[in-house]
Amino acid sequence: MAAACCTVPVTWLTVLVLLTAGPPVACGVMANRPVAVAFDVIETLMPLEPLRERFTHHGLAPHLLELWFTRTLRDGFALAAAGDYAPFSDVATQALQVVSGYQADKSATAAILAGLTELPAHPDVQPAVRMLAGAGTRLACLTNGSAAVTSAFLERAGLSDYIERVISVEEAGIWKPPAQVYQHAAEVLGVESADLALVAAHAWDCHGAKRAGLVTGWVSRLERQYSPIFAAPDVTGADLAEVALRLVELPVR
Repeated sequence: MAAACCTVPVTWLTVLVLLTAGPPVACGVMANRPVAVAFDVIETLMPLEPLRERFTHHGLAPHLLELWFTRTLRDGFALAAAGDYAPFSDVATQALQVVSGYQADKSATAAILAGLTELPAHPDVQPAVRMLAGAGTRLACLTNGSAAVTSAFLERAGLSDYIERVISVEEAGIWKPPAQVYQHAAEVLGVESADLALVAAHAWDCHGAKRAGLVTGWVSRLERQYSPIFAAPDVTGADLAEVALRLVELPVR
C-alpha cells in the first residue's frame, strides 16, 4: 500500500481514509506543473480558530472546537466508507450536539455554526492565489463544505475573481477522500487528473488526491509534519505562497 508503514499506529481516521481511497498510484515519479489547482477550503483557506469564541460564549469548553471538527470529518468519512452522503451542515450540527454532551441546544448550535459564514482567509491565501493566477494556472475550490458558504467566503475575502469554480462534494454525493471526488473535480474543470493539483493543509486530503492521480501540494502550518502513513505530496511549504511557488516550478509536461 502506498506510503504505508506498519510501525505507525493506525487510528480510525487512517482506516477510513485508506478504505475510501482509490487504487495505488506509482510513487517516486516527478509530477508535472498542473494546468489547474483546486484548493481545499476549511483550514486550508480559512481558519476555524475564530469559532472558538463562539464555543465559549455558549458555555462550551474551548477545546471542543477541535473535537467537533474531528468528529465532523469522522462522520463524513464514515458515510463515504459506507457509500452514503449527508450535507456538511447536517453532519456538523449533529457532531456539535454530540461533543457538547447535548448541552448546546438548537439555538446555540445554530449560532455557533453561523460563524462559518464569517470566517476570514488565512493571510497567505492572497499571495498564493495571485502567484498561481499570474502564472496562468486555473483555480478552483474543492470542499467537503457548502458551495454557497464557500462562494460567500471567496467574495468576502476578495478571492472570487481568481476562482473560476467552487466544487462541493454535494455534486459527487460523497465526501472526500474517495477517488471519485477528485476525478469529478477534474471532469468539471475539463482536465486530466494528472493536470490538476489539490492543495490542502490535511495529509489525508493530499493522500486521497494522490491516489486519484492528482498532483498534490501540502501546507504544513496546521499539522506541522506530514504523516508517513499517507502517500507523500509532490510539493510542500510552510505557507500557501511557498506551495504555490513549488507548483509553478514543476516541469511543464
